[in-house]
Amino acid sequence: MRYLVNSREMKQYDKTTVETYGIPSMVLMERAALAFTEAVFSRNLDTGRVLVVCGGGNNGGDGYAVARLLWQRGSRVTVVACGSAAESAENKAQKAIWTAYGNPVLAAIPEHEEYTLIVDAIFGIGLARTVEGEYRACIEKMNAMSGCRIAVDIPSGICADSGAVLGSAFAADYTVTFAFEKLGLVLWPGSAYAGEVLVKDIGIDARSFPERGPSAAVLEPADMARLPRRRGHSNKGDYGKVLVAAGSPGMAGAAYFCAKAAYAAGAGLVRIFTPEENRAVLAGLLPEAVLTVYTAQEPDTALLRDAMRWADVIAAGPGLGTSAGARAIVREILNTAERPTVLDADALNLIAEDTNLLRGSDAARIVTPHPGEMSRLTGNSVDFILNHLKEVAEEFAEQYNVVCVLKDEHTVIGLPGGMTWLNLSGNAGMATAGSGDVLTGVIAALAAQGMAAGEAAVFGVCLHGLSGEAAAAKTGMRGLMASDLIDGLRSPIEGGIPCGMERNHEQI
Repeated sequence: MRYLVNSREMKQYDKTTVETYGIPSMVLMERAALAFTEAVFSRNLDTGRVLVVCGGGNNGGDGYAVARLLWQRGSRVTVVACGSAAESAENKAQKAIWTAYGNPVLAAIPEHEEYTLIVDAIFGIGLARTVEGEYRACIEKMNAMSGCRIAVDIPSGICADSGAVLGSAFAADYTVTFAFEKLGLVLWPGSAYAGEVLVKDIGIDARSFPERGPSAAVLEPADMARLPRRRGHSNKGDYGKVLVAAGSPGMAGAAYFCAKAAYAAGAGLVRIFTPEENRAVLAGLLPEAVLTVYTAQEPDTALLRDAMRWADVIAAGPGLGTSAGARAIVREILNTAERPTVLDADALNLIAEDTNLLRGSDAARIVTPHPGEMSRLTGNSVDFILNHLKEVAEEFAEQYNVVCVLKDEHTVIGLPGGMTWLNLSGNAGMATAGSGDVLTGVIAALAAQGMAAGEAAVFGVCLHGLSGEAAAAKTGMRGLMASDLIDGLRSPIEGGIPCGMERNHEQI
């Protein structure tokens, strides 16, 4: 895994490196500037005419050092000091070095000038206020320029903790960040402003962590070796039994996608609890599944309890509907199930009527809402949730003692009392009908094979994204369908892990 840090954590690691290990702040700044310039050249960016805009803090100090290193390598560099805020000691020192070489610092961006590279070094990770006045005008002018735009550590105006735009933000084509990737570069909308993110080592590492390290992380390719594997001497019972309570009359597809995904992710046996109307369709589409059918208007709860006792894991909700019968199924599962349960789609919509249904059970529960479903569960607006994804997932996980998989471009997985995980696998092609049903089946299958609930959720979300990458490599993202995702599941499980997990991260 690799860590994601917030502004408070990064400041502490920087401070520990300086005060405990004695590495001077100016040395770290020089290393950051060197790493930044090497990233510029590694991407073959045009450095013929460079604009560097510096603020008054240490991010601006990085900018002055970057300007000097590019100038020393032959670039024509214009440096502008933006704003009138007090300068940090390191900022003053780097500015003095720049001017000692006879280079000017301008008070404003020149009019009618064109630049091949625009470097943003106005605000760093400590920004906590709305960008206004001359700072906003400067950022908007930089955004309007035609050259390639690159940010030092984080685009100015992006909150390092949440990814929120603080009034106005620099729209980068590239961001070179230092030591650890910042949460605001991964969470939307910060991820849309960051462009391609390059993480560079400058000498701050895990030895600078206090007793408790960062609170968030992402999986890396090597971690996928922990996925359950097939053993030579085994049978179907060794890989877990999944009960899928899904589908309603005319909605057999959701049950099919969930159940087939559970098989494709390695479950040994899958039983579908679904209305009688779906029997013929599901028997034809997925003959491998065991079918237990009921009358949609009056589901047989005794039959459901028998099926739950048979199962190792329960997945409930895809295509279930919100009828009185569906409500009775969800309540029966929540009130009596003693198995880990994955709750999605209509199960969540029914739980939103009374979230206390989530309380009072020792059985592990995993909820998988998208922002609209989370809005119904919490009463928060979708906009609020999108701008506070990590906090909302963490709070819901703690409040209801559940694993909360809050789905978005970069899904957040909140674990009660544990680390928060973000997912970087996947692509826009996965925004398609049935994709969430597939995810529910994948998570349930991993839990059935022995993974703890939190682990099954983290790995399941990542595996789901990897299946999307494998599918898109064959079909392209346009028109990618849920059935393609199921076919793509086998590649990462069998070791053919796509390279997408490694994007946005490189070390020097």
